[in-house]
Amino acid sequence: MTGVPASAAGGPGTPGTRGAAAGAPGTGASGAQGSKSSRGGKLGAVAVNQASLWNVANLLTMLRLVLVPGFVALMLAEGGYDPVWRAWAWAAFAVAMITDIFDGHLARTYNLVTDFGKIADPIADKAIMGAALICLSSLGDLPWWVTGVILGRELGITLLRFLVIRYGVIPASRGGKMKTLAQGTAVGMYVLALTGPLATLRFWVMAVAVALTVVTGIDYVRQAIVLRRQGLAERKAAAKEAE
Repeated sequence: MTGVPASAAGGPGTPGTRGAAAGAPGTGASGAQGSKSSRGGKLGAVAVNQASLWNVANLLTMLRLVLVPGFVALMLAEGGYDPVWRAWAWAAFAVAMITDIFDGHLARTYNLVTDFGKIADPIADKAIMGAALICLSSLGDLPWWVTGVILGRELGITLLRFLVIRYGVIPASRGGKMKTLAQGTAVGMYVLALTGPLATLRFWVMAVAVALTVVTGIDYVRQAIVLRRQGLAERKAAAKEAE
């Protein structure tokens, strides 16, 4: 009692032997069916891969990208100094920052990482932060040099990652995560029309964010140099072994 039907086992005298015999002289029919099944399987796999683009992590990333022009419109409404519009702009900025936390967590936890997410996620992060900094500086709320330091660091480190990708990946550090949190908090406080002690507090929060931006940027450069040296050394060792 193996649980396998006789027809499936192809035993003598079973109906399955007739099918086998019928297909024996011309296996082209069964081969064609197998080929079609194989092609169908490949097409199905492609369809699944395409569908995975629309997972929840990618949808949150797309939401952040859509929020960028909406945030700019809210930020600059009524000349950019209306407290109500600034509050709405802060809400859009806060949603973007929150989705930034959740989309990466969801992608890693539930294996939803896609090529689109790898490219779009950092673009969305820098787009919303860059839009906020440029709006604040253009309104005179934030010195342009602060915007230049933060954006210059972000773009420079992104370029550096691409330059050394052949040798390895520079992992996100604890300092980098603290930098992101400090930047988001400081920029969010500047987006709001704060006065009094809170306005003073946001200045110091921004000072901490700028300091972390510079320090972590230098650390990433150091890691890139070490990674490149290690990669070149490994290549030379491999070339000597090949000889």
